[in-house]
Amino acid sequence: MKVVILCGGEGTRLREETEYKPKPMVTVGGLPIIWHIMKTYSHYGFNEFVLCLGYKGEMIKQFFLTHELMHNDVTIRTGDREHDVIHKGTDSDDWTITFAETGLKSMTGSRIKRVEKYIDSDDFLVTYGDGLTDASIADTLAFHRKMGKVATLTGVHPQSRFGLIKPGKDGLVESFMEKPVLYDFVNGGYYAFKKDIFDYLSKDESCVLETKPLEALVRKKQLAMYKYEGFWYAMDTYKDYLELNKMWDEGKRPWKVWG
Repeated sequence: MKVVILCGGEGTRLREETEYKPKPMVTVGGLPIIWHIMKTYSHYGFNEFVLCLGYKGEMIKQFFLTHELMHNDVTIRTGDREHDVIHKGTDSDDWTITFAETGLKSMTGSRIKRVEKYIDSDDFLVTYGDGLTDASIADTLAFHRKMGKVATLTGVHPQSRFGLIKPGKDGLVESFMEKPVLYDFVNGGYYAFKKDIFDYLSKDESCVLETKPLEALVRKKQLAMYKYEGFWYAMDTYKDYLELNKMWDEGKRPWKVWG
């Protein structure tokens, strides 16, 4: 089963990092966030990826083309490079990656539609290249199949970007909560789709998955939500980048479900 990862956006709210690199290449703990996402999927046995490239996509290609060489011991013979040996460690990745150019300005729905030719199973998985979670991909897929709908999204609780104030009597503040986790659900960006989703999408670069396609699925009662109460964090701003790296440096890595 293929895992489609949307990697083509410009990441304008993270311009401090994305001016020179695509958002999925922004690092957490020294490695690109897309690598962390792929490790999560791989932990559950999903090792075939389709990366929807756009803005500075060549940097994503370059990373994966050289990753093994740069992160393992290597033996070369300068006069016979055909027999280079990469001494892989026990935690080496065994991934199949398709790099698909899906347009510089394409929206999310268009990017997914443009990789339809690479999807050869009845169900497939999709996510964005900037969100981390410890949600079980296997449980998400099982729920999707149980519901039998065209699409399933993972609903998560976001953390408030602002402190919440509870007003008291006589103009006083009863309590103040600094950036609490909210009770409402938002779209966490971890999807499971049937191939029927392609009927709702267009190759036109203006096709946004999260508007007309999902709205149409809601009207037809074909969109399910897997409720997840655990960890989820999206790297949307420079502050998020700093927070995720702080968590990594302090050893607080709830999304690191792999060994």
